Amino acid sequence: MYEDESHIAFLDRWPTVPAKVLVAPKQHVEHIVAEIDDASFHQLMAVVRLVALAVEAVAAPERTYLLSLGSQAANAHVHWHVAGVPPGLPYAEQQFHALMAEHGVLCQSAADVQRLGRQMRQAVQVQIERAQRRVSGGGQAGLHGERGKQVPG
Repeated sequence: MYEDESHIAFLDRWPTVPAKVLVAPKQHVEHIVAEIDDASFHQLMAVVRLVALAVEAVAAPERTYLLSLGSQAANAHVHWHVAGVPPGLPYAEQQFHALMAEHGVLCQSAADVQRLGRQMRQAVQVQIERAQRRVSGGGQAGLHGERGKQVPG
C-alpha cells in the first residue's frame, strides 16, 4: 500500500484488527538501535506515522497501536505493526490480545482486501499532499523532516 526507495508498508496477511499494516525498512536491519543511524530512524518513524494516519482515516479506530515486534528466532527483520483498535472493543480484548493471531484473524475476501488497499493508498496520498502543502506554505517540515524532501506516492 506504500513504498518509497527505503521503506515498504503492506496490509498484514493475517490481520487481527481491520486495516492492520506492517512497515519495514527495505535494508535488512535486525537491531533498530545498533544498526540504523538517526536520520534513517527518523525517516522510518515518519513512514510509520504516515501509515498510522492513513489507518486512522480509513478504519476510524478508538486507538492506534504502533509496535515493533519480532525475534531472532522468527521475523528478525525490524518491522512495525500499525494496528487500529476498533471502537467499542472490550478492554479484555485490547492491548496484546488484539494483536495475537491465536485469538483469531479476520476473514476477508480478495475483493475486500483490494478495496482496503485502494482506500489505504488514497489515504496515504492525502497525508503526503497535506505535508507538501505545509512545506510550501512555510509551515513545519515535510514528511521526512527536511523541507522539500517528500516520499513519492
